Amino acid sequence: MNKQEYLDKYHTSEQQAVRQNVANDPYRLQFHIQPESGWMNDPNGLSVLNGTIHWFYQYNPFNPKGGAIFWGHVSTKDYVNFTHHAPALYNDHPADRDGVYSGSAYIENGTAYYFYTGNVKHRDQEYDYITAGREQNTILVTSKDGVTFSEKEVVLCNADYPADMSNHVRDPKVWKQDGRYYMVLGARTLESKGMVLIYVSDDLHNWSYHMRLDVNGTCGYMMECPDLFNLDGQWFLISCPQGIEAKGYEYNNVYQCGYHTLDIDLQAKTYRFTSDFIEIDRGFDFYAVQTYVDDSNRRILVGWFGLPDITYTNPTLAQGWQHCLSVPRELKNVNGRLHLCPINELQALRQTPATQAVVTDEQLRAGINTKVYELDVVPAAGDITLALRRDVTLSYNAQTQVATLTMGKSGYGRDVRHVKLAQALSRIHVYSDTSTLEIFLNDGAEVFNTRVYAEPADEVVSLVQGSTTKAELYALGSLKVTNLAGQA
Repeated sequence: MNKQEYLDKYHTSEQQAVRQNVANDPYRLQFHIQPESGWMNDPNGLSVLNGTIHWFYQYNPFNPKGGAIFWGHVSTKDYVNFTHHAPALYNDHPADRDGVYSGSAYIENGTAYYFYTGNVKHRDQEYDYITAGREQNTILVTSKDGVTFSEKEVVLCNADYPADMSNHVRDPKVWKQDGRYYMVLGARTLESKGMVLIYVSDDLHNWSYHMRLDVNGTCGYMMECPDLFNLDGQWFLISCPQGIEAKGYEYNNVYQCGYHTLDIDLQAKTYRFTSDFIEIDRGFDFYAVQTYVDDSNRRILVGWFGLPDITYTNPTLAQGWQHCLSVPRELKNVNGRLHLCPINELQALRQTPATQAVVTDEQLRAGINTKVYELDVVPAAGDITLALRRDVTLSYNAQTQVATLTMGKSGYGRDVRHVKLAQALSRIHVYSDTSTLEIFLNDGAEVFNTRVYAEPADEVVSLVQGSTTKAELYALGSLKVTNLAGQA
């Protein structure tokens, strides 16, 4: 579908009715980026171009179950006021005819270089989705403003990947180091082992195979959405492995999202992993994260507030839409571990407090009827249990140092997740939207991300057990979104 075909379909009475139905859904979000209609998944091309922050994402406004994917697009200067643009990239080229899949942005001299995976399925051939009948093309487009784009250029195709790779090589992330450009790609070998490939270029157009990062079969059969960066002297490799088996409290989702620490010398082509795979989120809905460095030199992370192939459900599907993006988080290197902290700009959403800025234990115990809020708690020593909805609790056992998120019927199949904290619980910081919960423990050392679909009578926050030394509760306002999605 090209841009004109998109605009023609967007303006049909049928699609206008779908968008109106979506807008009336009580589970629509106030401070998360969400699709106007249809489907949203992976954040792509996150970057700052000439002072404007651009977020792209996997998008199909006409099908809430996905299908052929475009790149949706929003931009902002302050993380509160956004512009929702028409899709940036369409599946209108022979090399991406079955979907404009995930990719990244590299900014240089006022120009954005967007690299992404073009998906092609040859259904007229013998086709197993893994070893035959599929193209995974790495495609480049450029832009001076993040809105108008150059012609598409295929820079890598199946023949350019190592001979022992399957047809699953995708999700390019590009950066520059020591005068050369590097690209990481997620990969699945013919033996169904996940790994990361690294390519190198001197001009951003001509790429050659450089090396691979092999985790010795410890990350399942595929490592999606790789992101390799150095933060305060430590290298981190973020990825989303598929096929890791659950082990105790770890790896309980169908697919994982997390990172390794490593030492790497790109010139010498040597590396050494210095940690096992560490999950970056312990909840039910977090995947396909991407990072970028903003104009304040912060490394910002945004994730897909969802997962593929889940067994639990989203009731918004029946209303014509699914999924959203997480709030942006600043990544911090704390003794070699990544902490995820909600960015300070979110404080601009604070409204007249739901009760007052400082809430007493008595007020929390009595319960406060609200659903869109920021809750910041410093617990007293000992066990504590908070109800974040009437049937959703966050509890902490001081003896075992285990935090547990327990969900009832409002989880729509989401049930229980646990994490053992490295240190005693010292802070609980919650961002609650109409149908999301983002729970940051110990200044982002651990995080629970989950969708939640409570009825109005079940929207309550309260202190069930334990006590606090500080509890602040703020009602939160909405993002201000200017909609240009239907404009040429």
